[in-house]
Amino acid sequence: MSQSNDERFAIALHTTARMWRVALDRRLKDLGMGQASWMTIATVAKGEPLSQTELASRIGVEDPTMVSMIDRLVKAGYLVRTPSDKDRRVKLVSLTDGGREIYARVKAEAEGYRNEILGDADAAKLAEVADFLEAVQRKIEARL
Repeated sequence: MSQSNDERFAIALHTTARMWRVALDRRLKDLGMGQASWMTIATVAKGEPLSQTELASRIGVEDPTMVSMIDRLVKAGYLVRTPSDKDRRVKLVSLTDGGREIYARVKAEAEGYRNEILGDADAAKLAEVADFLEAVQRKIEARL
C-alpha cells in the first residue's frame, strides 16, 4: 500500500532531521563534544542569557538533564551561570570567552555542512520549504 503525502512528509521530516544531526555531530567530534553539547552552546550563543529551564525547553530536554549538561560545559570553561537580576533563585546561562571560541568553530563547521548539502539548492524552493516548515512549527507550538 502506498503512503499518503502527509505520511511521506512526516517520515521524511523526521528522518532528515535525525540524519542532519548525526552527520553534523560526526563533523564536530574532533571538537570533543557531542550533539547535546554543541546544541546547548549554539542555543546559548544565539541570544540573551537564558535560564536553565528556558534552555532545556528550547533544546527539548528535561531540566535535570540540562543541569547536568550545563555543569559539564561550565567545568569545560564554555558556559557560566549568573544570578538573574529579577529572581535570585534563577540562574542565567551565558557563554564565556572559551564558549564564544568553540561556538565560532561549531558555527563554521555547521555553515560548511549546510553549504555542502544545500549549496546547489534552488533559492526560491529553499525559501518556500523553509516557510512551510516554519508554519508547521508554529502550528505545533500553538498546540503544546
